[in-house]
Amino acid sequence: MGRDTLTGSRIRERRLMLGLRQAELARQVDISASYLNLIEHNRRRIGGKLLVDLARVLAVEPSMLTEGAEVALLSTLREAAAELRRPVAELDRVDEFAGRFPGWAEVLAQSQQRIASLERTVQTLSDRLTHDPLLAASLHEVLSTAAAIRSTASILAETGELEAEWRDRFHKNLNEDSFRLAESSRALVNFLDESNTSAERRGVPQEEVEQFFAAHEHHFPELEVAEASARPAMIDALVAGADDLVSEAGGLIARSTLQQYCADAEVIPLEPLSEQLAREGVAPDALARAFQCDLPVVLRRLGALPPAVLGQEAGLVICDASGSILFRKPVTGFALPRFGASCPLWPLYTALSRPQEPVRRDVVQQGRSAVGFDCLAVSWPHQRPGFDSDPLYHAVMLILPKGDVVETAQPVGASCRICSRRDCVARREPSILKEEF
Repeated sequence: MGRDTLTGSRIRERRLMLGLRQAELARQVDISASYLNLIEHNRRRIGGKLLVDLARVLAVEPSMLTEGAEVALLSTLREAAAELRRPVAELDRVDEFAGRFPGWAEVLAQSQQRIASLERTVQTLSDRLTHDPLLAASLHEVLSTAAAIRSTASILAETGELEAEWRDRFHKNLNEDSFRLAESSRALVNFLDESNTSAERRGVPQEEVEQFFAAHEHHFPELEVAEASARPAMIDALVAGADDLVSEAGGLIARSTLQQYCADAEVIPLEPLSEQLAREGVAPDALARAFQCDLPVVLRRLGALPPAVLGQEAGLVICDASGSILFRKPVTGFALPRFGASCPLWPLYTALSRPQEPVRRDVVQQGRSAVGFDCLAVSWPHQRPGFDSDPLYHAVMLILPKGDVVETAQPVGASCRICSRRDCVARREPSILKEEF
């Protein structure tokens, strides 16, 4: 039953919700109870003044009676059914369900969204616990110190007398090791406690830079409009005033990334770019021709634009010749590993194997909710080669969400450790997730 034929069902549900008798509602809109009964059983279509009068008495907008649940709600319900991975006999009646039971439909939709959010959180935490080098170092420090204390304590607990000099030495070692254990434990707790925002907290430099860019939404309007001569001082001021950049290495990386941002903005100014996007849409080839620049500049520039300018959300990943990620801008639905090696099937790495050749792929990240993306990647020589040196390539990948997953989409993951695809030819290590996750 189509959405436009459920107006009567919605009228009936709303009337019952308000506790109105059928005869009372018919009297207030000046029609017979028998006619209203036909309407409520979807045997008569209505519109015009009668629809407006019914909506007025029922205290809703007319569109709520004719259109019912929002498209997003219906889409979420269909997604919840699709994740069962088995045929649902009444999937074609989702419109009727949402129309007759809007409250329960909303509960189911919100539960589905919460489940998806919790799964992303678990995936992120699993990635962090298995790949975070700072966490591994902290745990090693705690365990090694505890072992040293245990060894010293066992010697002191042995029967027999120890010479005073040796006993004092063991007591000193025990005191020093216990202090180390206390400090290591405190540092580990602070690292795991996300509520700790103290400036003393130290993280991985790349993570500091990503937090800094995320705090600015990856866009720096002041650098866009500044004169070229003024930009170096502005970059220094931004880095110096950033609370997220707590390490010297983080500051150096942020300064280098901002310099690249300014260089790209110099080649493709924001205002002409906005006009070109309004005319052509997100077309990297056309933009490269319009601004007479290389594709890496275009992809980096598009990835740094706010959604209001680009017209949609976009993610960005940049790596070096070893495949190590140098910079990442996350996008909803595309999981990026916090640490460790990424999925080798990303078009980003295909571009590394095809220097300066553009690569465009439809990809889908597997999981309980399959999401499709349009990925555009290209590599470029980061440094100009000489006769006595080889070129050093970097690669960039622009990630654009798509509404649907095409049949030819390339399945990819985030990293092998948290990817549930067991039959993947590129798998390096077993996954900690079950396939049905």
